[in-house]
Amino acid sequence: MTLQDSDDIERFLRNVDQIDELVKELNSNDMSCQEKALGKADQFISSLEQVEQCKTTINKTVINKHPSSENLPPVGLQYNLNTQYEPSQNPENFLRTLEKDAEERRHRRKMKEEKANALREQGNEAFTQGDYETAVRFYTEGLEQLRDMQALYTNRAQAFIKLKRYKEAISDCEWALRCNEKCIKAYIHMGKSHLALKDFPQSRISYRKILEIEPQRETMVKAYLRQVDLEEKVALQEKAAWEELQAGTGQATAVSELLKKLDRPNEINLYYCGGLELLSQAIKDCTGQTLFRLNNGFSIINGNNIVRSCLSQNSKDPYAVDLCMSVVKLWRTVCSGNEQNQQLLMECPVTRQHMVQMLASPECEVQRESLELLSLYSQTQHGRDLLIDNLHLCRTAENLMSCVCRETSYATALTVLENLAAENKFKIQSREIFTAVFALPLEHLLSNIMTADYKILASVISVIGSMALDDVIHKNLAGREEFWRCSLQAMERCVACECRSVLYPLLGLMINLASNPSQVVQEHAVLASSRCLDLLSDSSGGVITRAAGLLSVLLPMSSDATQEVVRNGIVKKLLKILKVGGEMSSRYSIKALTVCTASIPQACEELVKLDKRLHTLRKLLGGIDELVVGNAALCMGHCLEVDGAASGLLGTDCVPLLLRYAAGDAKRAAVRQNAAITLGKLCKIEPRHMEKLRELHGLEILHSCVRLIT
Repeated sequence: MTLQDSDDIERFLRNVDQIDELVKELNSNDMSCQEKALGKADQFISSLEQVEQCKTTINKTVINKHPSSENLPPVGLQYNLNTQYEPSQNPENFLRTLEKDAEERRHRRKMKEEKANALREQGNEAFTQGDYETAVRFYTEGLEQLRDMQALYTNRAQAFIKLKRYKEAISDCEWALRCNEKCIKAYIHMGKSHLALKDFPQSRISYRKILEIEPQRETMVKAYLRQVDLEEKVALQEKAAWEELQAGTGQATAVSELLKKLDRPNEINLYYCGGLELLSQAIKDCTGQTLFRLNNGFSIINGNNIVRSCLSQNSKDPYAVDLCMSVVKLWRTVCSGNEQNQQLLMECPVTRQHMVQMLASPECEVQRESLELLSLYSQTQHGRDLLIDNLHLCRTAENLMSCVCRETSYATALTVLENLAAENKFKIQSREIFTAVFALPLEHLLSNIMTADYKILASVISVIGSMALDDVIHKNLAGREEFWRCSLQAMERCVACECRSVLYPLLGLMINLASNPSQVVQEHAVLASSRCLDLLSDSSGGVITRAAGLLSVLLPMSSDATQEVVRNGIVKKLLKILKVGGEMSSRYSIKALTVCTASIPQACEELVKLDKRLHTLRKLLGGIDELVVGNAALCMGHCLEVDGAASGLLGTDCVPLLLRYAAGDAKRAAVRQNAAITLGKLCKIEPRHMEKLRELHGLEILHSCVRLIT
C-alpha cells in the first residue's frame, strides 16, 4: 500500500464524517437548520473540487446516477463522493440520492468483505500447511478487496515473519494499528519482528504497549520481555566472543582446537574422555561458553556416534561410564548461567531422551551427574520452562521420585521436584500421573514411617503440598481413602517417636486438603480431631498451631467430632492457647472454640467457668485481627446463654468493645454483624448494660442490633 493510498483513506474518513453530519441536518424538522445544511453542502462540494482529482473517471460535478464497480477506486473503504447537490434541486431528492448512494456502497462493501474473508480463509489454510508464500499471496489479494481489514494485515505479518521478511511484517503491523489502535496481535508481531532485527528497544516498546491496552496480559508480556532480554544478552556475549576469537586469546584458541580434535570420528572412548575433560577446563567464563556454541560445540558432541552410544548406555566399553559422565559434566559447564546454551541443548531430541534415561541409570555416578544438570535448569524460570516444555514429563517425574525413594542423591532430586512443583504448568501436566507417581509413593512412606528417613518424607510432603494447590490434584488427593488412613496412622506414630519434622508439613497438607469438605474427610473427622486434640499439648508451638488449624476445618463438618472433642476437654486446651497468643494459633483456636460453643451447651458452660468474666474473649475483642475479633464476638454471644454470664460482664469494657465494631469500625460485614448481635443479646439478657449504652449514645445501634436479632 502506497503513501498516496494512505492519504486517500484518511481523506475519505474525514469526508464520511462531514457527509454523515450533513445528512442528519438535512433530516431535521427545523427549516432553518435545513437551509444552513444546504449552504454547508454547497461549501463542502466546492472544497472537494479544489483537492487532487480522485482515482475515478466519473464527473464529480453531477450526481452519479448509475455508479459502476469499474469506476470505483481500489481502496476497499473508498467512499463514493460523486454526489453534487444543485441549489435548484429539492432537498428531499438530494437526501434520497444520498441514501441510495449509501445503500449501494454498503452492498458493494458487503460483497468485498465476503471476497476478502474467503481469501483470508485460503491464506490461513496455506499458512497452516507451511506454505507461507501462498499465504502472503492470498492475504494480499484480500487486501486488494478490502484495505481496512485488520486481520489480513496481522495474518500477513505473521506469514512475513515465517519468511524472515521482518520489515514488511512491521509495515503490516503499522497498517493494522491504523485500522485498530488497540490491536494486540499487531504489537506481538511487531515485537517479534523488531527482536529478529536485533532492535531490542523497539521490541520492548511494542510488547509494553500491550500492557497499556490489556494490563491483565502481564504474564504473557513478561515472558516476551524475558525473551528480549535473553536475545540481547546473547548478542552481547557473541560480540565479546568474536572479539576474543579475532584477538586469538588462549581460551579462544584452546576451545576451537579442542572441538576440532573432538570432531574426529571413531576414536576410542578414552580419547574422547580426555578431550572433553580438557574442554571443560578450557571454558572458564561466559565468553568460553559462547565460543563453544559459536564453534558448533553442541553439534560436534551430540553428533558423535561413540558419545551417543555411551549416553544411551548401550556401550560395553569399560570407559563408557567415564565418557558419559564427561559429557554431562561438559554440558553443566557450558550451560551454567547461560540460558542460550541451555536452550540449544534442549532443542536436540536425542539429548532430551538421554537426559531422562540417565536419571534411571544403574550407575550412581551417572545418575548423580544427570540430577545436577537438571538441578541447574530448575533454579531459574527460563530453565524450568525448558524442562517442562521439552522433557517427557511422566518419565522424568517417575525417575526423580525413584531417586528419592531409593535414597540415591535424593537431596538433589527433591530440589528439582520442589522447584518444578511450584510451576502451574508442571501441576497441570502432572494431573493424570499424580496418583501413580506421587500419591502412591507418599502413602507407602507414611505407612512405613518408623523406618523412613524423616527428612526425605518431610520434603516429599512439601512437594505434594505445593502440587495440591492445583484444584484437580487437590480433589484427587483429598478423596483418597488410603491417604487419610496412612496420614492418621503416621500422626499417631509421630507422637510416639517425636518426629516433628514430618508432623508439621503433614498437618499443613491435611489442613489444605480438608478445607473443602468431602465424604472421605467427613468419615475420618472424628479420629482426626481426636489426634489433633492430643497434639494441642505438644511441646512444639508449630505443631500446636497446625493441630488447631486442622480442628478449625474438621469440626464445622462433623457434629460427632465436635461432641467428642468437647467431651475430652478441648475448651480448656484452646483457652490456654488463646491466653498465650500468636496470630495463626489465635485464628485457628478461636474458630474451633466458636464451633464448639455454637452447638454444645457444655462447651459454653465450661468456657464461662474457666474464663472469669470472659476475660480472654474480651482481650481478643480488643485486637486488630478482624477474623479473630469476629469469632470472639460470636463465641461471646453463644456464652451469654449461660446463666449469670451476661451479669458477670457488668462493669467491664464489653459494651464499648462490641459497640466499636457494631458501629462500623470493622471492614468486614460479618464482624459488624456478629458484634451487633452479641451487643443486642447482652442488653436483652441483662438490661443494666443499657445504662452504659446510653452513656455512649449507642441506642440507635442497639435498635439495629434488635433488628438483626429479629
